[in-house]
Order: sequence, then C-alpha cells, then structure tokens
Amino acid sequence: MKFHGKSRLGPQEDLFTGARKRKAVPYPFVLDALEGLSPETRPMFGCLAVYVGDQIVLILREKPGSPRDNGVWLATTKEHHESLRGEFPNMRSIRVLGKKVTSWQILAADMPDFEQAAQRACELILGKDPRIGKVPESRRKLASGVLKSKKAVKGKKAGRRAGKVTRGS
Repeated sequence: MKFHGKSRLGPQEDLFTGARKRKAVPYPFVLDALEGLSPETRPMFGCLAVYVGDQIVLILREKPGSPRDNGVWLATTKEHHESLRGEFPNMRSIRVLGKKVTSWQILAADMPDFEQAAQRACELILGKDPRIGKVPESRRKLASGVLKSKKAVKGKKAGRRAGKVTRGS
C-alpha cells in the first residue's frame, strides 16, 4: 500500500524528531481487505482517496465535526445506482456534495450494517466489478496525451511572447 502527497496532519509534532504524526487512516479494515490489489491512497478534501491502478474506487471519510457523510464513498455512476442498491439497500447520495442525487454514493458509518456493507464493496472491487471505480478526468487526459499536448502548446505560446518585440522600442 502506498501513501502519496501531503496528508493533513494534526497540530502535534514528535518532540524528539520534529516529524508530524500522520492522521489515522479511517476504517483501516477497508484497506486490509483490498491489500491483494496493492491500493494506493491520497489525501483528498480532508478524506482519504483509495486508488486501484488508475481508478479511484473509494473515499474514506471520518470527520468528527461533520459526521453525517462519514463512511465509505463509492466511486460509481448514476447508471449503476439501481443495481448497487440491490447489494447495498442503505446506500445513498452524499449530502455534503449539495446535489439531490450524486454519482458518488455512500455507505454511511452510522448504518447498522456498515462494516458488512463496506466488506461487500471490497469484495466487488476485488472481483473487478465495473460498477465501482472510475478513472479521474485528470488521469484520462494524461493517459491520452491531452494534458501533455496542452502544456506543450502553452510552453510554445509563452516562448513566443517572451521573444516578441513590441513596436516603438
């Protein structure tokens, strides 16, 4: 399992080394269940995003100050909601995102069957179920070369501007 990026750390630092303590991983049993796929994690919006290959599959959220959307967020699309609801009857849209129905769905930590549902989601991911997981737009662009070509064009334009001579000088 790999941890990337800067994580939001608590204000406490180790007095002897000066190193900050890493924020605890929410619901570590989820990462344990996915260990066979070598998941990578990245901090995202104060949560922990879980990637398998190029796909983001889950976000783990545990914020004591705003608990209503704490739990395991499933990266899915609206077309899969109905069939996933057969697997997870208590699944719902994420309220903090502000829309009535969102592509992302949550297995809320306060559900009576939360751990069982989260384990089932991990089983689906391990089985490469196409209903869970999406390639983020930034990774799609990077893979297709769109991001690279835009940067190259920007660089060429900047070079032309730097070498441009204005009239009257």
